[in-house]
Amino acid sequence: MSRPEISNRRVTAADIARSLGLSRATVGFVLNETPGQTISEQTKQRVFAEAERLGYRPHTAARALASGRTRIVLVVLPDWPLDFSLRRNLEEASLALDEAGYSLITYTPHPTGQARPLWETLAPDVALSMVGRFSQQQVDSMRRAGVRAMVPDPDQVDADEYPEEGPVLQVQHLARLGHCRIAFAESADPRIADLVALRHSRARQAAEELLLPAPVALSVNLGDDSASDAVRKAVSAGVTAIAAYNDEVAAALVGAALRAGIAVPQQLSVVGHDDAPIASIVEPQLSTVRIDTAGLGRYLAALALSAAEGHSPPATIPQTQLVLVERASTLPHT
Repeated sequence: MSRPEISNRRVTAADIARSLGLSRATVGFVLNETPGQTISEQTKQRVFAEAERLGYRPHTAARALASGRTRIVLVVLPDWPLDFSLRRNLEEASLALDEAGYSLITYTPHPTGQARPLWETLAPDVALSMVGRFSQQQVDSMRRAGVRAMVPDPDQVDADEYPEEGPVLQVQHLARLGHCRIAFAESADPRIADLVALRHSRARQAAEELLLPAPVALSVNLGDDSASDAVRKAVSAGVTAIAAYNDEVAAALVGAALRAGIAVPQQLSVVGHDDAPIASIVEPQLSTVRIDTAGLGRYLAALALSAAEGHSPPATIPQTQLVLVERASTLPHT
């Protein structure tokens, strides 16, 4: 059977119905997987086969209107730089959602708030926040737009929070190596100030539990020479080891130390966070905290799917599966 003369326009359900000699309603019920119909399996397979042969692609807007679902998960990102960990999270979440028949779309609200929120345009099945809860203003806006589910659920008081245990591993690792005077090097990027403060707080708590002095606070802006200032401050304060906010900050400190003639790790140990590619590229290679970024991405996808499909959410958070990867940038203090 030759393909109908429809190559210059979109193939429709009516074309499939006409080709098979079936009613438009029957074909529509099959393609939309409409429940409660008594259509034989043989007829369904004929419709699907003919749809594939003709190159039929469902009209997303029409299908959404008919089913009340868009099969879109809108991931609402913080106004952060898109670093290695965040990219890996999103890549894995997108893959897992695609396997389940959903599309992942990201959206970053900005402080100016001039643009129309993307959830009003897309009407996603699920809106998922990558960091903490949605504000009440966002929740109200999503509900008015008909968003079916939100993660975390704004009506659930005890929603899970993502832990930040990496700084604990950093401080414990340095303490095991005999370092007592430790610094915590922050990123100076104002967009991630809250996360930086959280990681610094966890480093302080870890030091306190080990009966160590509070970590010396250092600040590094990757766009200037502040890493050199941070190294000088650390050395003058008697610091022998630095726990860095992430691997980029750690690499900047290593470079600044070496330029200043300070040997890493013989005079100054440095440990990063995230196990980004740069950790194994710089010399010496960085000791760092490896996060199960792929597992966390799949976990986020599972949260979204459970909300979309009405299933129980996953029980464990893979981000708790942190590993301290020991490389050449840290040595025992002598």
